[in-house]
Order: sequence, then structure tokens, then C-alpha cells
Amino acid sequence: MELTKKGQPVTLPGVQPAVGEKAPTFTLADLKDKKHQLADFLDKPTIISIVPDIDTRVCAIQTKRFNMEASQIKEINFITVSNNTKTQQATWCGQEGVDMVMLHDPGNTLDESYHLLVPATGHYARVIFVLDKKGIIQYREIVPEISQEPDYEQALTVAKSLI
Repeated sequence: MELTKKGQPVTLPGVQPAVGEKAPTFTLADLKDKKHQLADFLDKPTIISIVPDIDTRVCAIQTKRFNMEASQIKEINFITVSNNTKTQQATWCGQEGVDMVMLHDPGNTLDESYHLLVPATGHYARVIFVLDKKGIIQYREIVPEISQEPDYEQALTVAKSLI
């Protein structure tokens, strides 16, 4: 899949999970080192927000936006994933006053089944998945220009329709 970063072409290799497919399982740790599997979140609709680098402006905006929504919509799980280190994520959350489920993946293990790592940048693409309670992908947005924000409203509309 071809994407751009600040107008420059980059390639997202592999085949990414699509709408209608069961989301691949994963196990990642949160900021308290608690391991989470995808199944842990399937008690309600789930938005998985994948950001390239928490220490960049657009990623910070995206993460804060979904954190704000998470505080208002208790019937939906919100998860943020990046390949930043635990320390980078914890520092960012502390500076921003954000308390949310943030999973770190510096080893890029999510890429093994999701294929979201952009080799040219060493970071994940900007992606939103909305899953139903069975783990089926009901919405997917792989933002074509990595430096732009995702369509929050569309993701939230789909997630709310699953409540």
C-alpha cells in the first residue's frame, strides 16, 4: 500500500487486516507492564488508535482526542498503540495529564500480523480500527498522508452504532 509522509511517498508492505475480517490477536503491555490481549477488550466495541510516534504533534492530538472521548463514552473501549518505548509513552502521558490504556510495542510485534510498519520511517502508519464485540473489524482507516489526522467522527459513529 502506498502512503505519503509530508508529501513524500512511503510504502506500507504486506496485507493489512480489512473490514469484515477478524482482527488478529496481539499481546502488548501497558504503562504498568500489565499484558493485554485483544480478547481483553472485546467486552464492548473497541477503537484501536495506532499512532506513529507519541512525541509528535499529530499523534498527540489524536491520542488526546480519543482520550477525551473515552472519558465520555464508557460503553466503548479505547486503546492507543505505538512503537514508542514505555518510558516515552509514560513521559508523554505525565506531561499531558493523560490517563488511558496505552500499549507500547517497541519490538514491532503488532506488525507480524497487522503489517502496519512503514520501513522508511521505522514507525507504524496512522491507523484506526473499530471492532465489534466479536473482534470483527467494522471500520478501518489507514490515513493516506501520515502527517494528517484520522476521521475521528466516522470512527466514533461506527463505534457508537455497535453499542
